[in-house]
Amino acid sequence: MSVTESRAIGSLLAPLRAEPERSAILSDLDGTLAPIVADPQTAAVPSVARELLARLCDRYALVGCLTGRRAADARRIAGVGGMVYVGNHGLEALWPGEDEPGRTRDLGELERAAARVAAALDGEDVEAAGIRVEDKGPIQALHWRAAADEERAMEVARLAADRAAAAGLMPRWGRKVLELRPPEADKGGAARRLLASTDLRLAMFGGDDMTDLDAFAALHELARAGELRTAIAIGVDSPEAPEGLAAASDVVVSGPDSYLDVLRFLAG
Repeated sequence: MSVTESRAIGSLLAPLRAEPERSAILSDLDGTLAPIVADPQTAAVPSVARELLARLCDRYALVGCLTGRRAADARRIAGVGGMVYVGNHGLEALWPGEDEPGRTRDLGELERAAARVAAALDGEDVEAAGIRVEDKGPIQALHWRAAADEERAMEVARLAADRAAAAGLMPRWGRKVLELRPPEADKGGAARRLLASTDLRLAMFGGDDMTDLDAFAALHELARAGELRTAIAIGVDSPEAPEGLAAASDVVVSGPDSYLDVLRFLAG
């Protein structure tokens, strides 16, 4: 990060650092706090980021991770006990001191709808396409980062998306992943619900993927409505950054290493 960029980000974040007792520091996990890796099961938040996050937990009113992963998995990867982990795109939350995440919504008949769609896919086609299906309960994720033939994987994923939509689900595309989700399971709603449970007036969210744009939009809408005095969206760039990341962000940093500089400034 250049000196000019550092000064611009410092100016943008100064209101949060001036009022930590009224501020929420929120981040995505993969591609933001944890570098993207070929095998998602080996993802890890670097020790320097863990140390900074622990310092932020001591200083700010709320520090949280909003992720598509399960909340318990996110806590394992981040390794910071003082954060709240909002997992499955807002369907569950794991608060500091709790052993198990709590559900934030009753999904009724949609609880197993995504699992039924995933189970109905031809297993041989899924395997041949190099797709790994991740069972996250009410959300099913199709990953093809390791696929040898990405177009073949996309064909299977498009079929799954069509079937999910027909079943009343919301297919959402990300970085070499398709998630089959219940309606209104997104980081925008997750950010709204999390902040609504507090009296905080300043908030920041950092993220890198299409799913994070929902959280960016939610914070900006809360600011326009007067529910937040300061709302900051920090985009984390990458070769796989979604179209619209820069336009939706107040500032864009060059990757997880540069996002660490954001955390360092906030930690003071």
